[in-house]
Amino acid sequence: MTATWSPETGSLDITTLGRLYRDGSLTPSAVVEACYRRIAARGDDHVWIHLAPRETVLAQAKALEAKGPTDDPLWGIPYSVKDCNDVPGMPTTNALPEMEYWPETTGQAISRLIESGALCLGKVNMDQFGIGLVGVRTPYGACSSVFGEAFISGGSSSGSGVSVAAGLVSFSIANDAAGSGRVPAAFNNIVGLKPTPGFISNSSVSGGGSLKSAETMTVFALTTGDAVTVGRRMGGYDPTYEFSKPEADAVDLAIAPIPPRFRFGVPAGAALRFFGDVEAEKLFAAAVARLEAMGGTKVEVDFTPFEETQKLLYGGPFIAERAIAMDKVVAEHRDHIHPVTLSILETSSDHTAKDVFAAIHKVAALKRDTRATWADIDVLVVPTTPTIYTKAEILADPIRLNAQLGIYTNFVNLMGLCGMAVPNGFRPDGMPQGITFLAPSWQDAKVASYGAAYHAATGLTPGAAGRPSA
Repeated sequence: MTATWSPETGSLDITTLGRLYRDGSLTPSAVVEACYRRIAARGDDHVWIHLAPRETVLAQAKALEAKGPTDDPLWGIPYSVKDCNDVPGMPTTNALPEMEYWPETTGQAISRLIESGALCLGKVNMDQFGIGLVGVRTPYGACSSVFGEAFISGGSSSGSGVSVAAGLVSFSIANDAAGSGRVPAAFNNIVGLKPTPGFISNSSVSGGGSLKSAETMTVFALTTGDAVTVGRRMGGYDPTYEFSKPEADAVDLAIAPIPPRFRFGVPAGAALRFFGDVEAEKLFAAAVARLEAMGGTKVEVDFTPFEETQKLLYGGPFIAERAIAMDKVVAEHRDHIHPVTLSILETSSDHTAKDVFAAIHKVAALKRDTRATWADIDVLVVPTTPTIYTKAEILADPIRLNAQLGIYTNFVNLMGLCGMAVPNGFRPDGMPQGITFLAPSWQDAKVASYGAAYHAATGLTPGAAGRPSA
């Protein structure tokens, strides 16, 4: 007997929808109708910058149905897109409405989703220009974590995280330079796939991105399996984009059983810090114990090279790369740029060419210094963030607290690592915490496999549906 899928509460995970589509008990148009009703029921939650007209997406769904289901797992699956990525027929603003444009084309990654028959419902909110881990640096109003209106959603991919966690779409396409594809996952009890830079081409990103040498497109989803399904479709070498890498075609982003015995690293000593969040510290200790019960051996690693690298992303000359894309925007739209974002961008010209090369050399040396660590462990496990803040706290101290949120994320792309962020439970006040599995370049399948195994071991239901009982 087929279970009934509820338009109000039925899961939008890809596996469930695909099964129901193919046994004939559900159609993409029925799912689209349900998504739009759910969006309306949430009211003005500041998630959407541009919501496609319901009739437009319904027409796309009915066109799919006229040909019948395909074997593509993304056929008829609803998704959202962070507003720094181009989708034909939808505006791109980068959270600066004054620079809105309507692209006629997009790049390889988004094109592949369209070819699969996935249904884009619209563009979602973000920290302006993707600068921030908080989700409040936007003129469209700040999203909240689905678990507390007073708490930040995480950023910069704020609308992406909330749209998935709230059950409005099955997955969301976002971007990550400093942690934007991981922090909203932690704050909304979902997963975030942050691939090796170069695996998913950035040719769909507005202007190719503003931190081209490091950033990557990412996927938010309800399960690791869903994130991998989307990532595999989007990934691969793109000969049109200069930072796409041929090695991408050799990556089989597939989930496999993890070994019965493994070694996982955690930051040693004072590097493992939570800025006074005792409950978050307890949750991470529980994660370590869970991994040990799964067959893991904890290895405390010298976190110094990672710590020094993370400080360079915004505290060093790498901010100068953003000037290539942003100087003209700042000159034309200074009065409309968020003041915190403007203060960061205005530092981009404070560095010399010598400073940049010195930083490049330093990162290379720090990567060298981690090689012995990677030889001793299978994966590195870190809290996705040390804590979560309220909107009021962030508004009162925007730079320092944002920096604190990035201590376990900022180094990852500069070092060319891959990661999978997964849920890890809830504090007593009902706010979630996540952990992230990290590994060197092109070991994306490994972190996905560990993430999937760990998420299963927690027994947590993803998104808002996993809200802890009072």
